[in-house]
This record gives sequence, structure tokens and C-alpha cells, in this order.
Amino acid sequence: MSARKESMQVIAAVRSNLESCILGKSFEIELLLTALLAGGHVLIEDVPGTGKTQMIKALAKSMSGQYRRIQCNPDILPSDITGVSIFHPRDEQFYFRPGPVMTNILLADEINRATTKTQSALLEVMEERSVTVDGETHPLPHPFMLCATQNPIDFEGTYMLPEAQLDRFMMKITLGYPDEQTERNLLRHGAAGQPVDRLEPVTDMQHIADIQQEIRNIHLDESVSDYLVSVIRHTREHASVLLGASPRATLSFMMAVKAYAFIQNRDYVLPDDVKKLAPYVIPHRILPRPEARMERMSSERIVAQILEQVHAPVSMGQ
Repeated sequence: MSARKESMQVIAAVRSNLESCILGKSFEIELLLTALLAGGHVLIEDVPGTGKTQMIKALAKSMSGQYRRIQCNPDILPSDITGVSIFHPRDEQFYFRPGPVMTNILLADEINRATTKTQSALLEVMEERSVTVDGETHPLPHPFMLCATQNPIDFEGTYMLPEAQLDRFMMKITLGYPDEQTERNLLRHGAAGQPVDRLEPVTDMQHIADIQQEIRNIHLDESVSDYLVSVIRHTREHASVLLGASPRATLSFMMAVKAYAFIQNRDYVLPDDVKKLAPYVIPHRILPRPEARMERMSSERIVAQILEQVHAPVSMGQ
């Protein structure tokens, strides 16, 4: 069996596991897998009870990866995430005791309940994949992915995520409520307990790391690359935008479309891939002007306008 065919079977098996736990959310699951294989992090914003935590647990269990969960609150300290150096009297030296961040899949639940000081502890984690404690840098396990959740309707006891942290999330997705038929099916599936508890691993983290390397070889034609860059640059020139997408966003966008093309079993990126992922990669990275917000001009609406304005290259038949 070829390496590519084996990789596609692994992706299909992981997707099947997730879809057995989170019903009716195939596209959202595809986005999560895209971010994972692209080496990115995901922010899931939705109301309570829509399956955010279950989806992340199912992902980690499907890959037999290390999984840790941080329940964020105003009392949590940076050292509660990164770890701490503890003095050993007998040896007369400090030993590093790793925090929950030393894992493959880290879930920061209700991340906006942590203080800004604690949130800043995740900046190095998300970008450099390491933590520095007492001047010593400790690399994280590879691969590593941060999945954070936040409740969009809570205001008391919450802290807005700084732009520097939002920019480190490859995607921001929502699950939303299931449709009526899916909710009926949910009752039948839930009668036997939590589906995630019955999941079996279908791959391991080393195979995921190998797929991440394969994705780097996906072809990105110059015309599609120019289209992607043009979409990003238009966020900086749009009249309603105060802060446009960063160069980090450009690189993150490129890896996302490559991973999405790979999941579609293609070895090249289409302009449609750029269009499809833009609403999940860009809006949380841009800041509308105050007057635009007063006119209810959201980031999502701005990105939709840009996609209408920027000319997409003709798809290449390959």
C-alpha cells in the first residue's frame, strides 16, 4: 500500500470516529482535521453543550495521543499551565515539574476566563512549541495542538483574548445547534452513555506527524498563491478595517489550504480551497473600525466582501 493511500485511510478512520461522537457536524470536523494536519491551533466559540469538549477528547483518543485539559478560571496561574521548578533539599537543586501543556492535545476550556497574565503564558507555547521556566527552555511533545473553547455570551469574569493570541489560532470555528433529526439521533446514541468512552485508537501521533510532513509537498500554484496573498492584503486596505491580517496569517492560511487539499485527496490547491477556508482563517485576525462595528459590520461580513471583490484565478484541470 502506498504511503498516500495509507494516510487517506487514517484520515477517514479518524473522521469516522469523530462523526460517531459529534453528529451532523461533518464539515466542522473536517476543519478541525485540517488544522491538526496543518500544524495549527483551533479556537472553538459556541454556547455550552454543543459538543466542543467531546470533539477534542474524541480527536485525542482516536490518535492514541496524550491529552490534557485545563479548566480556565481567574485564579489559574501561568505556572499551572507551563509547570514549575521545585527545589529538592537532598540534592540541593531545582527540578522541573512539567505542567499540563506537556502533551499532544491540550484543551484550554473557557480560555477567556483566564486572566491576561495567564493567557500570555500560552503565547510561547502556541508559536515556539516550548515553555521557558527559570531561564530553561523545554520543548513540547510533537505534534502539539492547542484547542481552546470560549462562550460567546458570557461577560462576567471573562477577559478578551489579545490580538497577538488570536493571531496564533489557525482557525476559529463554531459547532452550532444540531438540526431536529440529528437531535433525535443524539437521544438514541446517548442512551448507551458517552460515545467517546467507547472509541478505539485508529492511529498514533507519529503517523500524524508523518502526514504533516507530506502536506508540505502539496503543490501551490503561483496564481493560487497570488490569490491568497491578495485576499490577505485586502484586509489591510479595506475601509472598515483598523487592523488587517498579519504575515503570520498568510503563512497559516497557506498551510491550511494545503492540508484541506490533502484531505480532499488532491496534491494541489484550488482557488475554491482559499474561498472555503477564508471565513474560518481570517475573521478572528482582523479588527473592524469602531464606526464599522456601530454599523454592525462584522469581520465575517468584511471577509465576504473581500472574497467578492478579489478576482479568483481560473481553476486548473489537473
